[in-house]
Amino acid sequence: MTDLYQLIGAEISLYTGKVRAYLRYKDIPFEEVRATQKVYLETILPRTGVAMIPVLISPDDIAVQDTSDIIDFLEVRFAEPTIYPDTPRQGTVARLFELYGDEWLLIPAMHYRWAFNEQEMFLEFGRGSQPDASEEEQIKLGEERSRPFRGAQPILGITPATIPAIEASYEQFLRDLDAHFAVHPYLLGTRPCIGDFGLMGPLYAHLYRDTESGKIMKRIAPHVAKWVERMNAPEPKSGSFLANDEVPETLYPVLSRIFEEQFPPLREMVSALGDWINSNPGEKIPRAIGKQAFTLKNADGTPVTGERGMFPFSQWMLQRVLDFYQPLSADERQSVDTLLDQVGGLEAMQVDLKRRVNREKNVLVAEG
Repeated sequence: MTDLYQLIGAEISLYTGKVRAYLRYKDIPFEEVRATQKVYLETILPRTGVAMIPVLISPDDIAVQDTSDIIDFLEVRFAEPTIYPDTPRQGTVARLFELYGDEWLLIPAMHYRWAFNEQEMFLEFGRGSQPDASEEEQIKLGEERSRPFRGAQPILGITPATIPAIEASYEQFLRDLDAHFAVHPYLLGTRPCIGDFGLMGPLYAHLYRDTESGKIMKRIAPHVAKWVERMNAPEPKSGSFLANDEVPETLYPVLSRIFEEQFPPLREMVSALGDWINSNPGEKIPRAIGKQAFTLKNADGTPVTGERGMFPFSQWMLQRVLDFYQPLSADERQSVDTLLDQVGGLEAMQVDLKRRVNREKNVLVAEG
């Protein structure tokens, strides 16, 4: 028996970066275990039933998969300082940023990784899977093991027609976030919140750490790059959220982007998922339930419409936002709604879920 938690993951893994930063901030004793092919076969699949990382194994031998579940599991055991603001505005905004980082920034993260860093990634994937193999063998193996990730780009909406708008949207997001981090060390003060950790996944493992996208970040948004470095080497358990439930106006442009870009297809997917569950009682919810349109803007402001998959897991992440926002008292709700109205999100947040979903044994299922 050891007192250390085990984080099974990889340096190149988007979601491992989210949990690693959290463990460091909370000063939780852990060791990182590389998710080699052997570890997948002998530990990850037997313990979780799914071939996904990261996986956390606690000193009392509980295995937890999925970053949000891992963090919530640890928040119970290491309650202070919490990364969840309990005030209405900050609590809502923090969860919105986790949703955005986990589910929407995946688009530029996957685009930049495979558009500019392909050979570099082949070697990394191969080295992570078979660390003792030769470099030639690792490149060959990495090309094979990374094929599902490279092949996922079209279903994420990454096509030659949408790439200019994806890059324009991401670069403007960087500029807007850079203006915020020029003033504040984290999203909501001097303490990272769940939203910071949600952003950390894509912004570190893909968009900072990968060579070419890292150059773009450091050129366009040096304060974002410094935030990434700060998140990776935080002063443990330090800081506080801004007083009086303040959400800085420097975040308003990013919040507006969330509601403009992510929420229209998200709401459409939620409606379609409710219909799918009602039409397919008892069936396993697939990773995607069809395709939908989404719209981004080019650098000159012209809209570009593409097609992407509808991913039910995004509803589970949205429920985390709604489960905080919807039960607020009338006065608390009014405070949040005033902010939402200012950033174009008031109507978007009035979501009536036809059917809720949950995760059971690391698989998405319909509730009820």
